[in-house]
Amino acid sequence: MLKIWQKATLALSIAGALVLSGCSSSAKEGEKPEKIRLDYAFYSPTSLALKKFGWAEEAFKKEGIEVEWIQSQGSNKALEFLNSDSVDFGSTAGAAALIAKDKGAPIESVYIYSQPEWTALVAKDGSPIKDVKDLKGKKVAATFGTDPHIFLLRALADAGLSAKDVQIVNLQHADGANALLKGQVDAWAGLDPHMARTEVESGAKYIYRNPDFNTYGTLNVRSEFAKNHPKQVEQVIELYEKARKWTIEHPEEAAKLLSEEAGIKEDVAKKQLQRNNFEEPVPGSQHEKAISAAGEVLQKEEIVKKDTNIEDLVKKLINPKFAEKVINQ
Repeated sequence: MLKIWQKATLALSIAGALVLSGCSSSAKEGEKPEKIRLDYAFYSPTSLALKKFGWAEEAFKKEGIEVEWIQSQGSNKALEFLNSDSVDFGSTAGAAALIAKDKGAPIESVYIYSQPEWTALVAKDGSPIKDVKDLKGKKVAATFGTDPHIFLLRALADAGLSAKDVQIVNLQHADGANALLKGQVDAWAGLDPHMARTEVESGAKYIYRNPDFNTYGTLNVRSEFAKNHPKQVEQVIELYEKARKWTIEHPEEAAKLLSEEAGIKEDVAKKQLQRNNFEEPVPGSQHEKAISAAGEVLQKEEIVKKDTNIEDLVKKLINPKFAEKVINQ
């Protein structure tokens, strides 16, 4: 189980966001919203394309709807924005959204923006740590409530360890990378593009990789917004589809865009993009299975409530109807 202070920190982080939830949508059911608020994130390359080319502004201007962009630095930040009614759509890892849903977050996962291998366990070049078992008694940086944190818990369980066997240091992703390189922690549950940068520029090494432990990148919408504005949800998914297809068809340009937006070298951006599969945008059974598997580990660590029915919770989280209508028509 997580150490008491770790559980308390995670709970307070999520609870703090939930306290702010419950604000009304910008318009009532059936009415047109005045504004649509989208997040963008360096770990979601398609969101960068959508923002860069102004496709959302162009599409919604015809209806007199303003578009506002807010940057998410991690799943935890995107969920804070969703819960505080600061965005209508937020980009997170599937398992991170599951944690928030279990805590009462009024969100639904309506689109898959990528299947990434965006996290792994990383050590400094020259570190004596060779595998997960070597982490026992060591300091490991991770951002609580995000896919790297969940990946760490699953990797520890797979190695016969648990969170109580290590000291998890709660740091935002970029700070975790810096702490690793400065020797302040022994390992880091990384996230791209920071992870790709440490690999390319600092020779950091992977001590554990498992693509199956990376849950999908999900685009989440506030449930109230989805209920009141189903047409706009479909339009946003249509726009994400445009960005997804552009990213697939223009890999060089997509890498350059990611490089410019994230302030990273192009070879780092290319490495990140190579670790993303953009081929399955409609939420389905494969996504439910992956998120459920993560949920079972989270329940053992008492991050998800013991009496939660994981399968039911996942089905309440994942709502494929909008993407099915837009993409499969």
